[in-house]
Amino acid sequence: MRLPTWLAQHLAAFRAVLVFTALLGLAYPLVMVGVGQLPGLHDRTEGSLVRDAGGTVVGSSLIGQSFTDADGNPVPRYFQPRPSAAGDGYDPTASAASNLGPESVEDILPVPGVVDAEGNPDEGTQSLLTQVCARSRAAGELDGVDGRRPFCTPDGVGAVLRVFHRDGLTGPVTRAVSVNQACPATPFVATFGGVAVECAVPGQDYSGGVITPVRGDAPDRPAVPADAVTASGSGLDPHISPAYASIQVARVARERQTSPDEVRRLVAEHTDGRGLGFLGEPRVNVLELNLALDRELPAGG
Repeated sequence: MRLPTWLAQHLAAFRAVLVFTALLGLAYPLVMVGVGQLPGLHDRTEGSLVRDAGGTVVGSSLIGQSFTDADGNPVPRYFQPRPSAAGDGYDPTASAASNLGPESVEDILPVPGVVDAEGNPDEGTQSLLTQVCARSRAAGELDGVDGRRPFCTPDGVGAVLRVFHRDGLTGPVTRAVSVNQACPATPFVATFGGVAVECAVPGQDYSGGVITPVRGDAPDRPAVPADAVTASGSGLDPHISPAYASIQVARVARERQTSPDEVRRLVAEHTDGRGLGFLGEPRVNVLELNLALDRELPAGG
């Protein structure tokens, strides 16, 4: 008995579903699991887990982590990773970037006494420029290098003015406000365009002025590298540049009471070259380097 065409087509489609379910839903995953157990691949398929000297899993070589104390301050005996915008920092469940771009230069200053619906005090919002400036200043202080950067004030915020002109966008300057420095701060420049520069009053609207970043006298090539002041796109990058590792060597050596040459040796051993010899840049895995420090150059040793 010949089946109707419509029924034959449905049966053929059903058999195809069964075949591809068995092949792609069962056989293929099982083969991949088996391949993942081969020598040299097992550790990677398990998440590239990293263990300390006692065999305890302390992280993954693919995901960065913070080396801070209970108050969130950097622990001086460890190399510090790059900043992270993932949750509270290196949260794998909240992988993300800040989504701030180069035009983010003006802060929203916290207004004293203002609270949100849950009773939390107003914390304002830092611009990307101020975040970069604050991180550069902090890294400079931590590692004893020049933390100055172009368009940053000495107190670590974006050096940005709102400049008011007589004719709107043109004409003589009638007023200038350092919008990222809340009163009673002393503005980073005393005058601009012949008028005294004011500190900013939180909550006041300065939108009528022209945003004017001021470069300042910082060196063209800051001592603090870019990866020390900017977060990665994922917020989970486990690597830093050799340049960022280099400025941390003296501090780590001092805290561990050893020679900088010994620390540099470990940095070199944990520096990966460019992929295939030409892709990307050399990089240092911070977690693996810090574990090597604890193993070979324990603090106080």
